[in-house]
Amino acid sequence: MATRGIQSLKNKKILITAGPTWVPIDKVRVISNVASGETGVLLAERLQRLGARVTLLLGPAEACCLNKKITLIRFKFFDELKRKISQELKTKKYDIVIHSAAVSDYQLQRPYQDKVKSGLRKWRLNLVPTKKIIDFLKRIDRSLFLVGFKFEPKAKRNNLIKNSAQMIGSAHLDLAVANTINKNQYRAYILDHHRVYGPLLNKEKMAEKLITLIGEYL
Repeated sequence: MATRGIQSLKNKKILITAGPTWVPIDKVRVISNVASGETGVLLAERLQRLGARVTLLLGPAEACCLNKKITLIRFKFFDELKRKISQELKTKKYDIVIHSAAVSDYQLQRPYQDKVKSGLRKWRLNLVPTKKIIDFLKRIDRSLFLVGFKFEPKAKRNNLIKNSAQMIGSAHLDLAVANTINKNQYRAYILDHHRVYGPLLNKEKMAEKLITLIGEYL
């Protein structure tokens, strides 16, 4: 990892989101996804070791061995994540946000207020899109260095990069990580406004390259 990148990250305040995000169906049931939070935890650990001041917003995923020097804020539901990330950015001054959480794309139009009884032969759920959290982060603080993630399983390279480039424009990202899994093989690309880096064939190499690029940009 480049020395210049390491030096520029020391004492930087970094907010990382990670893990799955729930939306409620009723009082006891949720819609979720299979995200593990591994990428966000990996980035948090490495950046803290480089001297950054890291806060990790972590969804319902394991955090048993997390470095105690990392500030950990837990959330479970979409609305919790939205509220907590807004609060962090409005009340504290961060240099960098790495938004790697697997945020729910859909939610029930009206969640049930009580538990729906079991035994129903059919149950149709009316889902509507959630708001894109990443789209409003730079509206809160335009000076943020913002990194977003796009995960599309089994995606072809060109489509994955095209969709990630569109996200750079819509969310005003500085960097985007485009990643996929195809035939159990992880593959990632990192994009800025002009270049594509990769392929990076495991999460460790992706994290190393991403941290190097962030350091070079600062």
